[in-house]
Amino acid sequence: MQPSRLSLALETGALSLPAAGRIVVLRPRAETDLGALPQERVEVVQGFRPVHDAFAARGYATAVAPGGDCAAAVVVVPRAKAEARALVATAAAAVEPGGPIVIDGQKTDGVDSLLRDVRARVPLGPALAKAHGKIAVFANPGPATFADWAAGASRRIAGGFETRPAAFSADAIDPGSAALAAALPPRLPARVADLGAGWGYLASEVLKREGVEEVHLVEAEHDALEAARANVTDPRARFHWADATRFDAGAPLGAVVMNPPFHAGRAADPELGRAFIAAAARMLSPSGTLWMVANRHLPYERTLAELFREVAELPAPPAYKIYRATGPVASPRARR
Repeated sequence: MQPSRLSLALETGALSLPAAGRIVVLRPRAETDLGALPQERVEVVQGFRPVHDAFAARGYATAVAPGGDCAAAVVVVPRAKAEARALVATAAAAVEPGGPIVIDGQKTDGVDSLLRDVRARVPLGPALAKAHGKIAVFANPGPATFADWAAGASRRIAGGFETRPAAFSADAIDPGSAALAAALPPRLPARVADLGAGWGYLASEVLKREGVEEVHLVEAEHDALEAARANVTDPRARFHWADATRFDAGAPLGAVVMNPPFHAGRAADPELGRAFIAAAARMLSPSGTLWMVANRHLPYERTLAELFREVAELPAPPAYKIYRATGPVASPRARR
């Protein structure tokens, strides 16, 4: 395995870690190599449940937000500019003044732009390039320098919904989700799950239907689920910070609604959607129904046909496909 950018920074002296104290790593990806850091001092701050759990399984201390009094921080640059800036502000608030803050990211995720923005405010060490990315270090000037970057944590969009920077469709109601909501029947079964519930739009629409007694909002992104709690205040809502592909509903569901993710980083990955479909089939009762929207180019027909007895494609806007799939091919117990 080639040395990571963190290893390179330590080897060249661009990064010198304090002798003691916590080192927080903000939003690392599952594949991020932290081997150059002393694991017993590292706290991984990650709100995306599958990655959070992956680092926990490797023995790292994990959290969804950093505590104060940290000796150093590593910001792993995400794709969204606002989120990247918010992470720098979080690091500046968590690390002791003068402590090192590391920015590590891929060029395709905007690391160059973030480094330019940071350099306009503080002295920034030379950027080291490796593996199509860059890493640079600066001494924390204190939280005030980046206070205006702090997570404009939530915002209000049309419809009065609260969203968060890391959430899918943070700027407006997703057109695919809106199309699926319009396709739902006026009556739904008593127990429903919204897989990949995001900030709660689809669940709020489900709760308008007759017959619904409980809706399980299953969302892997912690901030998005917190927004959903603010948006969906109906007592019939149940909130689960969980990987939808592994979620256990406890008892068979009458219906599942979902607009599943289909990207791993920048690359389209239909396997994510297929995993959501398989999870829905596992959770549903033998007569249960999946209601699903997908971008039109995604090839989910074969998976649906393999896992459900009846599959119908419903009218939808040109960019989308809406499916109603009824009767999983085996009971939830038989597939465990």
